[in-house]
Amino acid sequence: MIIEIKVPSPGESISEVQLANWFFKNGDFVEKDAEIAEIDSDKATLTINAEASGKINILIEAGETIEIGTVICTIDTKAEGAPVVESKQEKAMPAPEKPSAKPEKKEESAKVQSLQVDREATPAKDLGIHISPLAKKLLQANNLSESDLADFYRKLRISKDEVLQFLGDRKSVTAIPSGASDVPNWGGNRDTDRKRMSTLRLKLAERLVAVKNETAMLTTFNEVNMTPIMQIRNKYKDAFKEKYGVSLGFMSFFTKAITEALQHFPQVNAQIDGNDMVYHNYADIGIAVSAPKGLMVPIIRNAETLRLHEIEAAIKDLATKARNGKLTIEEMTGGTFTITNGGVFGSMLSTPIINPPQSAILGMHNIVERPIAVNGKVEIHPIMYVALSYDHRIIDGRESVSFLVKVKEMLEDPARMLSKGDDPVKHLLGV
Repeated sequence: MIIEIKVPSPGESISEVQLANWFFKNGDFVEKDAEIAEIDSDKATLTINAEASGKINILIEAGETIEIGTVICTIDTKAEGAPVVESKQEKAMPAPEKPSAKPEKKEESAKVQSLQVDREATPAKDLGIHISPLAKKLLQANNLSESDLADFYRKLRISKDEVLQFLGDRKSVTAIPSGASDVPNWGGNRDTDRKRMSTLRLKLAERLVAVKNETAMLTTFNEVNMTPIMQIRNKYKDAFKEKYGVSLGFMSFFTKAITEALQHFPQVNAQIDGNDMVYHNYADIGIAVSAPKGLMVPIIRNAETLRLHEIEAAIKDLATKARNGKLTIEEMTGGTFTITNGGVFGSMLSTPIINPPQSAILGMHNIVERPIAVNGKVEIHPIMYVALSYDHRIIDGRESVSFLVKVKEMLEDPARMLSKGDDPVKHLLGV
């Protein structure tokens, strides 16, 4: 029985995807439910599983953009064989793209294979092959000789596709004379690699340009003295981790401070829908995560209701899924406000770009000890610069600046976030 494997729909409004990677080769035996391929949409990376055990026949090559519902392979369930076991490392590697060989290399290949020589390897120069200086260096670096290269091409089987490609290239390429270099000798490697942009990267680029063109984006800046939070972490981090099993990080403090500030300035949590302004009575906070496929923004739902340990656990779970390519469309859909942390990469100051249709985004940066004035004296404290980018069409300057000041005040005095009990900080942490 032949089973057709079709591209499923990743979500509404998505009509096409890119076939990013095959985990098996054509003709391999696959088991039922094994992950056989990976697809990229403009929102997420998803895997496709085998619906039955059998021999796989691949119909679409990796890198092709295809419509939803397209048959990408078939599985012959009558075929027998041993399943191919893919290691995690091999599975994570993208399917290799065919290198765009330089024109002269194609002519060299055809020339080598047209020569009938005995099985003893013959020096490449005796076969009339021109090898560039860069190619020679690469051979030497891998302990190979010119005869090894010639012997490889002599044994290579030429198919109809290679001949047609050679005939097409021969008309537009001028042969390089023997002894000439393929590039001027400028004292360094000037090779280039070309790789097709993924669907996710193309959509990300499109959205970023649209934000700049379609919103009145401005950015306001401030600085936060991180001494109080760092003191709290040093004092309670062991008890916090022992009780909840997660580390006490800076992101949970920022998320909590932002959800509190959004209640004071609801415009920052709103968005434009046509001629209307939509105000949200909840805070779905997006946390920007750098993943192998690009920037992803999973959402923490109703973050205003969560305690610090619940925020930390949610961040850890979503970040792990993002880096492993396991985020679902639902986990990245929506969001009323976004936090991005360029500080983990060493950024001192930046202007974050709004994540539409949201109206604001907060950028965190690295923490550096700097001199500041405290009660009329100069002291050294760990300082973080923060940036709030906002859409001026819905948020006025007064609201944006006041919002960022409110966030600063709560971070510099965490007890402001939740003043209950004899020890507000312990109540805030839940320890």
